Amino acid sequence: MVLDTATYQRILGDELRRLRRQRGWTRRDLNRRLQSDISLQTLATYELGTRQCTVVRLVEICLALDEVPHELMARVHERVFNDSPVGRIRVDLRRVVRDSQPELLPLRRWAKGKLTEINGHQTEVSLDIAALERMAELCGVETVDLISRLRQLTGPPPVAPDDD
Repeated sequence: MVLDTATYQRILGDELRRLRRQRGWTRRDLNRRLQSDISLQTLATYELGTRQCTVVRLVEICLALDEVPHELMARVHERVFNDSPVGRIRVDLRRVVRDSQPELLPLRRWAKGKLTEINGHQTEVSLDIAALERMAELCGVETVDLISRLRQLTGPPPVAPDDD
C-alpha cells in the first residue's frame, strides 16, 4: 500500500473544515475554543491540507470541535484508501496537454483530442474509475499512480472563501 501524503493531508483538511462548518463556526470561532495560540492563517493551511499539523495539535483541534480524534482519522483513512480510487476525479485537460511526463503520452493525446472535440467550451472533465483504469493501462502505470499524478496536475480543489 502506497501513502500519498499530499492526498492524505488534503482529505484531513477537508474533514476538519467540514466539521467546523457543520457546527456553523468560522475559523475565528474555532480559534477561540483552542487551548494554544494558533493563527487563523495556520488553521486555514491545515484545512487546505498545505501544512502538516502535529498529532497533539490535531487532538487539540478535534477536542475544540467536540470530535473524537480516532473517529476523524478513521474517516480520513476510509476516504484515502477506499474512496479515492473508486470516486471520480476532475481533470483540467489543458494541464494534461501541457504535462511532459513520458508515461502520460496516451493521456496527453486523449486530452488534446477531447479539447478539440469540445472546441474549448469546457476544459475540465470528470473521469470515473473505469476511465481511470483504462487510461492507466494505456499509460502502463498503476491506477493509483495515475490518480496521484492527475491530482498533482490538477492541484488542490478550490476552497470557498471563509469570513476570516
